[in-house]
Amino acid sequence: MNIVDLLTRGDFLIAVLASISAAAVVFTFGSSLIVRQEMKGRIKRVALERDKMRAEEMARLRGTGPQDARASIRRGSETKSYMKNAVDRFDLKKAFQDENTVDQLAMAGQRGQGALTTYLFQRFATPIVIFVLAALYFLVLAPGGRPAYLNLVYAIGAGLVGAYLPVLLLKNRIQKRQHSIRRSWPDCLDLLLLCVEAGMSMEHAFKRVAREIGGQSPELAEELTLTMAELSFLEDRTRAYENLGRRTGLDGVKAVMTALIQADRYGTSVGQALRVMAEEGREARMMEAEKKAAALPPKLTVPLIVFFLPVLFIVILSPAMIKVFTGSVASTIGGG
Repeated sequence: MNIVDLLTRGDFLIAVLASISAAAVVFTFGSSLIVRQEMKGRIKRVALERDKMRAEEMARLRGTGPQDARASIRRGSETKSYMKNAVDRFDLKKAFQDENTVDQLAMAGQRGQGALTTYLFQRFATPIVIFVLAALYFLVLAPGGRPAYLNLVYAIGAGLVGAYLPVLLLKNRIQKRQHSIRRSWPDCLDLLLLCVEAGMSMEHAFKRVAREIGGQSPELAEELTLTMAELSFLEDRTRAYENLGRRTGLDGVKAVMTALIQADRYGTSVGQALRVMAEEGREARMMEAEKKAAALPPKLTVPLIVFFLPVLFIVILSPAMIKVFTGSVASTIGGG
C-alpha cells in the first residue's frame, strides 16, 4: 500500500481526526496546570517593559537618543531576522497595517515592534502555506476525479480563507483577554478604593491591587503592573491612564481612567471618584447578571424540546402502550 492510498483512506482520516481531538482534550485539561509558568512569563514581559521605560526616561534626562536607550535593553522577545527581512522587503506594513493594528495587538497582550512584525509576517505567510498544502492535497493526494482547474480553485479558496486566520486568532485572543479583565474589574475598583482611602498613592495602590488580583485575572494584574511602571517613569501621568484604557479597549476601564484624569487635573478627591465608579461597576455587573438570567429561558427551550420532552413522553406513555400491546396479544391468543 503506497502513501497516497493510505492518506486517502477513510479510516485513516478518521483515526487522524480522533488523535487530534484527543490531543486537544489533553491540552485543554493540561493547560490549567501551566498557569504558573504563564504567570512567570507575564511578569517577565512586564519587567522588560518597565526596564524599557526606565531606560527611555534616563535617556531623556541625559539628552541621549531613544535608539541608545533601546540598544541598552536585551529583549528576549525579538523577532526572527527572516520575519523582519520579509516585512521590510515586501513592505507589509503598507499592505496589512492600519491605524488600529497596534491597538489591537496591545489589547491581545502583544506589545512592541516584535509583536507587530510577527503579526504582519503571519498575515503574509499563512495564506501561502495553506494554499500550498491545499494544492498538494487536492492535486496530488486526493484528486477525486475532478478537473485540475477545479482542484486549483479549491486550493485558492482555502488560501483566501487562510488569509483571515491570523485576524480571527487575534480577535479571539482579544475577546478572551477582555473577558478576563471585565470579570475582575469591579473587584479591582473596590480594592483600589480601599487602598486609596487607606492613604496609599496611586502607584502603590496599583502595585498592591495587581498583587492581590493576580490569582483571579493575570491579564488585569499585568496591565496594572505596567500602569504602575508608567506612573513612575512617564513625565505625564495622564498618558499612563490613557494607555491603560487603550490597551484594554473596555468602556468601563476607559470611564474610570477618565475620572482619574479629571481628578488629577482639577484636584478633586480620587477616593470619591473611585467610589462612584465602583458603585457603577457593581450596578453594571448586577445588570449583566440579570440580563443573562433573563436570556436563560429562551436558551433552554430548544434543549428542553429536543432532550427532555421525548424522554418524558416515553416514561408517561410506555406503561399504557405495554398494557395495550399485552392485552391485544392475549386476546389474539385467546381467540385462537
